[in-house]
Amino acid sequence: MAKNYYEQLGISRSATPEEIKKAYRKLAKKYHPDISKESDAEARMQEINTAYDTLSHAERKTEYDYALDHPESAFQDGQSNYDFSGQQGFHQGHEFHGFEDLFGSFGSGFGGGSFQERHFKGEDQHTSIEVPVDVAFHGSVQKITLQIPTYTAQGKPEVQRKTLEIKIPKGMKSGQQIRLAKQGQSGINGGENGDLYIEITYQNSKQLYVEGTDIYLEIPISPWEAGLGQRIQVKIPSGSIIEINIPKNVKNGQKLRIKDKGIPSSPAGHLYLILNIEAPQALSPEQQQAYEKLSEAFPQFKPRKI
Repeated sequence: MAKNYYEQLGISRSATPEEIKKAYRKLAKKYHPDISKESDAEARMQEINTAYDTLSHAERKTEYDYALDHPESAFQDGQSNYDFSGQQGFHQGHEFHGFEDLFGSFGSGFGGGSFQERHFKGEDQHTSIEVPVDVAFHGSVQKITLQIPTYTAQGKPEVQRKTLEIKIPKGMKSGQQIRLAKQGQSGINGGENGDLYIEITYQNSKQLYVEGTDIYLEIPISPWEAGLGQRIQVKIPSGSIIEINIPKNVKNGQKLRIKDKGIPSSPAGHLYLILNIEAPQALSPEQQQAYEKLSEAFPQFKPRKI
């Protein structure tokens, strides 16, 4: 056995039947002569079919694995005891019929044999969209346009452009998905369409970002609000205006947690207010005098450690 079937399919010997089938389908899409642009497509497709026909059959796979582990017993007088190299996938009446067995009819192909038609579900597709944070509190209806790879009725690959209207419910966590049944890749040979999964993420900025169900919002406060501690009003991402107490002598960048005011999921997330102390410009003489008095009131304050 000059060629290793596992290597030809790009899998390990511990691969499950489903993994073997998935690897074959991927390669078959690439090398089938009716759709492939590869110069060696026909030869590669023959090798792929032979490998899959052996590894997908439990008894033949057992024999093949034994031959791999006992190469000395695989040959006697220059002849192989194991026939794994024939065009088995294209024999009439065989339980496996090569590429068309998985992907529908493409014609007689390169082997000249007839193929049994079967129906296969299209692959699921995945995409993501970014929406404003207020969508988490009120929900939204969004239109999206996608380009989805699919196949024509004749089995030719094409890209299908479709516009969908999706309803985003309130309370979705960042990273959660919405499933649209049968909106994925078209089924093959009359098979059912795959599903479309849309991941929802929220628009982040320097002042606002979302982590899971928690929201972080930077709010500016004045030096006297930071030093004296005052009650202030803040507009939060839900659109509501709330009042919060600023503790005395808070530091720049300090966080205040507002319980259950994050993404309204179950359970609700929290809102973290990040305090950003901003100093006003001293433009008038009176304002400059106020800064002079401030410097006199804090002679020990040294913002730079030298």
